[in-house]
Amino acid sequence: VQLQASGGGLVQPGGSLRLSCAASGLTLASYTTSWFRQAPGTEREWIACIRRTSTGTEYADSVKTRFTISRDRTKNTAYLQMNTLKPEDTAVYYCAAAGRGICSRDGSSYRYWGQGTQVTVSS
Repeated sequence: VQLQASGGGLVQPGGSLRLSCAASGLTLASYTTSWFRQAPGTEREWIACIRRTSTGTEYADSVKTRFTISRDRTKNTAYLQMNTLKPEDTAVYYCAAAGRGICSRDGSSYRYWGQGTQVTVSS
């Protein structure tokens, strides 16, 4: 089983990026998938979740209205569309998958993790 996160990079404030989380060895639609992020010197932060077998989503207040999580069953991939990026969004972003049907903000609830992709928002 592998989750491969990609799509990070350097973007100016106000810009957009789309992160991808490609799964192999599991059917991502059967897992609740979340995105977390961790900036240097800070704790890992849960930011978005899409529940398994449905399109129900939840967001942290810090990204609500700017970020959108989605899933493409045909590509076995989850996405995080990030708009209106701010310097405080700079972090390593991780995707994670859990077998439970509800969203959890606790990273220990997730069995599978991607390797992380760096997002830097700077002018």
